[in-house]
Amino acid sequence: MPSHSPNLIPNSIFAEVVITAVGVVSPLGRNYQETLSSLQSGRDCATPIVGFDVSKCRCQTAAQIPDSWLQDQPKLPSREWKRLHRASQMTTLAIQEIVSQDPGFSPEMLIVGTTSGGMSFGESFFRSILNGTFQTSAPSLLSNYSPQKMVADALNSVGFRVPSQIIANACASGTNAIGHSFELIRRGKFQRVLCGGFDAISELVFVGFDSLQASTAGKCSPFDKDRTGLILGEGAAWLALESRQSAERRGAPILGKVTGYGISTDNFHLTQPHPSGIGPRLAMERALAVAGRQRVDYINAHGTATTFNDATEGLAIAELFGQEVPLSSTKSMMGHSLGAAGAIEAVISLIALREQFLPPNINFTCADLPLDVVANQSRPAEHLQSVLSNSFGFGGTNASLVLERA
Repeated sequence: MPSHSPNLIPNSIFAEVVITAVGVVSPLGRNYQETLSSLQSGRDCATPIVGFDVSKCRCQTAAQIPDSWLQDQPKLPSREWKRLHRASQMTTLAIQEIVSQDPGFSPEMLIVGTTSGGMSFGESFFRSILNGTFQTSAPSLLSNYSPQKMVADALNSVGFRVPSQIIANACASGTNAIGHSFELIRRGKFQRVLCGGFDAISELVFVGFDSLQASTAGKCSPFDKDRTGLILGEGAAWLALESRQSAERRGAPILGKVTGYGISTDNFHLTQPHPSGIGPRLAMERALAVAGRQRVDYINAHGTATTFNDATEGLAIAELFGQEVPLSSTKSMMGHSLGAAGAIEAVISLIALREQFLPPNINFTCADLPLDVVANQSRPAEHLQSVLSNSFGFGGTNASLVLERA
C-alpha cells in the first residue's frame, strides 16, 4: 500500500457509494453529450473576455460560457429566469440535467463547493456607493451576494426542499463537497446526497489572478516545460450520490462509483504549495488507501499550468506512479473554474470511465518531469477501470477522489 496510509476500517463494513446521475454546464458544453464531444475533440475554449474591461490586464482571455447558452429556460418564466445571476443559471441547468436523467432521485442533503459565489454582486454593491445609486440598488445586491442564493434558485426550479451545506475551501471546494458527501453516505449518515460545485467568472477574481501573474497572456499548457500560467473558467457540475442498496432498491441507473477520498493541508504559503509535493502526495495516497488501491488507470490532474502547482503535483505523481499512469489536465481546454473545477472534473472523470477514453492535455509540447501526459489528442482506453481526480488550492488545501466503473 502507499506510504502514509491511515489506519483504516475494512471497506466491507461501509456502504458502497454509486453515482446515479450527473449534470454539467461548462465552456466544454451544456450537458453530458456536448462535454463528451468537446473532450474527445480536444476543443480549446479560451476566448477574449467580453463581460468587463481587461485592456490593462496582461491576460485578456478566459474560458467563458456563452450568454446564448443561458438565455432559454423553459421550466421558469422568462422574466424570472433573466433576473437570475449567471451562476444561478448555470447551477440550475446542471441540476435540471440531474432530474432529467434520474427523475426518482430525491436528495436528503445538498453539499456544494464554491469560491466567488456572487462576487460580481459585491463588485456592483461597492460601485453603487461610488456612483450614488446605493440606496436603490443595495437590497438586491446584498440579497444576491450570498452563495446560498444560487443554490436556492436552483433548488426552487426543481422543487427540492433539502438542507444545504456550502464549502468554500479555495480550489479544492468542489472535490471537498463530493468527498464529504461520499463519506456521509459511506458511513450510513445519509442514503442520497446531491453534491457539486459552481463558480462564475468575476472581474475582481480575474484581475486578482492577473495581478498575481498567475494568468497567461498565451495558451494554457499544463505540465509543459514552457508553460506560462492558467486561464480562468466557469461552470457548474452536480452528481447524484447514493448508497448502492438505495439505488438498487428503487431501480436507479448506476453510472459509476466513488470509492476513495483523501485530503491534506501543507500550510506552507498563502498561495504557493510546499515545493516537496508532500501535500498533493498525501491527498492522493489517502484517497488510494480508502479505495483499497495501489494505483489507478488514469489521473485527471489539477494541472493549472502555473510553475509552482505543476512542479509540486508533477513531482508527487512521478514519485507515486512514475510513468506508469497516464495523466492530463482538462483545464488546458476549459480553464480553471476554481470552486467548480473539482466537480466538473469529477464528471469528466466519470465520462472518461463510461466512454473508455483519456481526455487530452492540449497545447502540449514537452514535459519537464518523467510523466505520461496525454498530449493534444484523446486516447482510446479499452480497460479503463479507475480514475484519480485531483484538486489543490491556495493555502495548501489538497483533495483527491477515486472514481471507478460501475
